[in-house]
Amino acid sequence: MQDGQWGGEIMTMAMTTKERAIDLYMRGIRDGQAQEALDMHIGDRYTQHSTGVADGKEGFLEFFLPFLQRNPVRDMQIKRALQDGRKVFVHCHQNLNNGEAEWVTMDFFHSDENGKIIEHWDVIAPFRASNPSGRSMVDGATEITDFEKTDMNRAIVRRLVEDGLIAKNVNVLREIISEETYIQHNPDVSDGREHFLQLFEVENSPLEYHDLVHIVAEGNFVAVMCRTTWEGDDCCQADLFRLEDGKIVEHWDTAEMVGPKETWNNSGKF
Repeated sequence: MQDGQWGGEIMTMAMTTKERAIDLYMRGIRDGQAQEALDMHIGDRYTQHSTGVADGKEGFLEFFLPFLQRNPVRDMQIKRALQDGRKVFVHCHQNLNNGEAEWVTMDFFHSDENGKIIEHWDVIAPFRASNPSGRSMVDGATEITDFEKTDMNRAIVRRLVEDGLIAKNVNVLREIISEETYIQHNPDVSDGREHFLQLFEVENSPLEYHDLVHIVAEGNFVAVMCRTTWEGDDCCQADLFRLEDGKIVEHWDTAEMVGPKETWNNSGKF
């Protein structure tokens, strides 16, 4: 896939959940047709985990109608999107009011038996254009390949998260992450496996992974959402990995602090 592939409207009658999630962004937010997009793509319920937004179509409209008024210029670029059964992952770069604000969102959706969206989670971070290796949070490879390796790659990333990141086994990380090629899009970290491992080799790492909440795989891409802590504070972390020949060779992520429960408008981030 190429950047901008999803720039126009999707008109097909038999839409996949991936196409529905993308059109919810494009039609509902970028183009400001929120009610129409909800009626097209939302199932019998819409359970929301973006903590500032209430459940249901009503909660979506209550949040996004003022958002649309505050941000009349909206550029939404879907960089990557994956579908794994009823689960969908979307990686989006948002540019509001000609650069007044820029965000990177990693969204996870769940659908019903008809492919309509019934639940949503997201992890949002401010966009940063260049890390120490000169890479942004959204550039890099986009083409989905190796569809026949989806199950294998999902299992590899599950092991990376559960046995490597949660159980803190650095040897597992070394085994799964390529030593030769590891392209990094985290805004604070350089390319190369060793730069990534430095965060987890220290005794008191500020980042700790606790639970794997979602995993979505399609071909050579696998996305995960995890419950984490940063310096002891509750955090939500989304990671996207690209694999080649059983090794992780590229990584993108977003992280968001989880606010106190009294600030939530729904059941919570997870």
